[in-house]
Amino acid sequence: MHPPRYRAKSTIAHYAVPRNMESGHPSGLTSSALEVLGWRQHCDSTATALRWGGTAMSIQLNHTIVHSRDKAASAKFTAEVLGLPAPFPFGPFLCVRTDNDVTLDFIDVDGEITEQHYAFLVSEDEFDEIFGRIKDRGLSYWADPHHRQTGEINTNDGGRGVYFDDPDGHALEILTRPYGSGS
Repeated sequence: MHPPRYRAKSTIAHYAVPRNMESGHPSGLTSSALEVLGWRQHCDSTATALRWGGTAMSIQLNHTIVHSRDKAASAKFTAEVLGLPAPFPFGPFLCVRTDNDVTLDFIDVDGEITEQHYAFLVSEDEFDEIFGRIKDRGLSYWADPHHRQTGEINTNDGGRGVYFDDPDGHALEILTRPYGSGS
């Protein structure tokens, strides 16, 4: 049996709360009550879709399938470079779990692999650790997704970001600020 793919979260989304029909905002609750219930944090999520009738649903990515020539090598590479727990099997996949419980499910495929892009939001300290592992392995890295700015990192949105390839040519990216979040 594998670890669960998600955990239940206790947010206001699980309660029937009267809402202002125009804004979807819970009616009749003070700011401090909303804070306690987690409404502000809940509303800050770009994955939150409000529905009429007082219910809300949080949409989250659960897993994605990563095609590889050697799932064991690719999953191990990704886990080691990113500093994540060792891959675990689930059916025909080898899965790497990120800190937000999304799994990258590696599977072996025959033939050509279409290169994909996987971006990971990390803290400043995690960036330093991962970037250190990239350099220690002698991996090529770029400041841009088109691999034109070799050996550089970017400072988009006031953070740092870098791209590097996995063994199958998938572009992996680590960034410390989401796109559009800063100057």
